[in-house]
Amino acid sequence: MCIIFVAVEQHQNYPLIIAANRDEFYQRPTQPSHWWDGPEAILAGKDLQAGGSWMGIHRNGDIAALTNIRNPAREQTQARSRGELVVNYLNRNTSEVPFEQQLSDSREAYNGYNLLYGNVTRLQVYNNHTDRFTPLAAGFHGLSNSALNTPWPKVRRGVTRLQEYISSATTLDYAALFNLLQDNTPAEQHELPDTGVPLDWEQRLSSIFITSPEYGTRSSTLLLVNHRYEVTWIEQEYDHGKEVLPPHEFHWKIVQE
Repeated sequence: MCIIFVAVEQHQNYPLIIAANRDEFYQRPTQPSHWWDGPEAILAGKDLQAGGSWMGIHRNGDIAALTNIRNPAREQTQARSRGELVVNYLNRNTSEVPFEQQLSDSREAYNGYNLLYGNVTRLQVYNNHTDRFTPLAAGFHGLSNSALNTPWPKVRRGVTRLQEYISSATTLDYAALFNLLQDNTPAEQHELPDTGVPLDWEQRLSSIFITSPEYGTRSSTLLLVNHRYEVTWIEQEYDHGKEVLPPHEFHWKIVQE
């Protein structure tokens, strides 16, 4: 399902901060973040079942990340894998206008999703249920399994914690950001959204960090870009809620054309 928190131009040293969790069934085979083979320089984790990804970045600073929209009434059993959208964007050889047209034209071929995409200097979100493109303005944003900034309890909680931390931090402590992503506080029952899944699943999915016998948060990813276009990417994997050490860490500088 996934959840993504974004701070755009809110930290004095890092104009872009992304903190994200990937939630998935534990049995689904996955490869952690790595530089993919091929003509394009893509850093991403890989879903070994369908071949796509949930979040990635090109060496040139292009970004794509995905969250599912939770709406069982609109689920299609023969839908295409949403993870290919991340790879398609990072591999594209055309301008963004044709890509946006492709998203709109193909939106019924996929189950519900939000695609966060763009360059480190300009991001937007596409929602295939509403067929809407929303630029990310300066500020704090939360993207879960509904529309951008829908005030679900875990979205509000994560955005608030990110805002409070960044407002008081001159340097960034990666551990503090991972701590935010590892928040397993569930929502109160009266706060739960009604997305069409059973109440016990609504409760189970209501925390930022999810654990259950068969499904939960598989990894947390931090993406930070400073004013010199230096990129930090750190991924923490989990096995049934426990950290798998060491984290995967990557650093490079984007070359501006």
